[in-house]
Amino acid sequence: MSTTFWFKALELILALGLLVMVHEFGHYFFSRIFGVWVEKFYLFFNPWFSIAKWKPKAKVDKDGTELKNSWRATTYGIGWVPLGGYCKIAGMIDESMDKEQMKQPAQPYEFRSKPAWQRLFIMVGGVLFNFLLAIVIYAGIVYTYGEMIINFTDVTEGMDFSTSAHKAGLVDGDIMLMADGNNLSSVNSEELQTVLTAKTLKVLRNHKDTVDIKLPSDFVFQMNKDAENGESPISIRIPVVVSQAQPNSGAEKAGLTKGDRILAVNNDTTPSFTELNPTLLKYKNQVVKLKYLREGKECVTDVKVDDNGKLGIQLTSPTDIYKVTIVQYGIFQSIPRGIKMGVDKLVNYVKSLKLLFSPQGAQSLGGFGTIGSIFPDSWNWLSFWEITAFLSIILAVMNILPIPALDGGHVLFLLYEMITRRKPSEKFLERAQIAGMVILLLLLLFANGNDIYRFFIK
Repeated sequence: MSTTFWFKALELILALGLLVMVHEFGHYFFSRIFGVWVEKFYLFFNPWFSIAKWKPKAKVDKDGTELKNSWRATTYGIGWVPLGGYCKIAGMIDESMDKEQMKQPAQPYEFRSKPAWQRLFIMVGGVLFNFLLAIVIYAGIVYTYGEMIINFTDVTEGMDFSTSAHKAGLVDGDIMLMADGNNLSSVNSEELQTVLTAKTLKVLRNHKDTVDIKLPSDFVFQMNKDAENGESPISIRIPVVVSQAQPNSGAEKAGLTKGDRILAVNNDTTPSFTELNPTLLKYKNQVVKLKYLREGKECVTDVKVDDNGKLGIQLTSPTDIYKVTIVQYGIFQSIPRGIKMGVDKLVNYVKSLKLLFSPQGAQSLGGFGTIGSIFPDSWNWLSFWEITAFLSIILAVMNILPIPALDGGHVLFLLYEMITRRKPSEKFLERAQIAGMVILLLLLLFANGNDIYRFFIK
């Protein structure tokens, strides 16, 4: 396997390790607040053996009995299967299926002995901490890096779109104005996610015509397929403005210099890099007529295209072409911004989650391979933290789904108990736990099966 595979795998393990630790610490935190015994706290799973484990010296009462409501009563460890982790809470029916313990009389330090409201806090603790982690990361990002803002209306050349977007009615160069009647502000992942899940778009076409576009209900899935096929669903349109000509290239020999904007190759107009790249591939090892704009004046020159279909130029970055605002945040300003970014990500993800319950949504499910593939090929702290924050939100949302064996399943039964004043029987909870584990195992196999099909067969 390539080094890229192992690099992405390492990034995935580091991110999931952090997210699982924080999630399980949420359960641990509220368990300790309410005096519940946490038997084990593990990063990764440890079937048969552990890489490392530590049991602190026990705290005992006057008669020498170990106190279970102490942090010293917990065994801490690291497993060898890097797929998650767990927090084993005494007196709780969970994935450990410890039936022997449940047959014993309930103890005051056990989960089952605590009031329903305390058990509810313990169960939502993991989800809450994952969401808080995402907010902390987003706040840290804007505090450390600031926020680069390019407004949609300032992208004067508009956007480039993938094949499915073209079929939906979008045209390269459209300037996006509104999604579902709401103004679009800056070009960022939250706003682009809003576009992907919208029902209608309003765009400015040819800098004069306002066009309303009704998007198909499965638009987000069509765009995901385009991304899997190597197309960028929506991207800023990059005018072909020369940053510099490479030494001994056709561009340098033709006299192209910084600031020249390429308009056409032979008779093919190339207003952006989207058109330039495929056009040049048609003229490999040929001399072409190149029309370009220099200081407001149109010029024409002959340029040799190399055998790779390149002129030998570096493009000027969009941030040097379009109006860019860099917003710097102090420590106190970064916190509300981090909260808003976290909430926006959460809302957009929940909105898109309903689309999973469809044939297209089921096909789009991915496992560890899909998650790992979104990490960059080389180390980049900004990308790593952005992806980790988003994965933390996904983990929070998925865990709160009302499926037995997930936190949301336990929450559902606790809410039932609090409303009806009737506690579900332990036999029912055991069967629900088994059913939930079977459902999760099937989903895990299906998602990773999709990965195998997409990456190795399709």
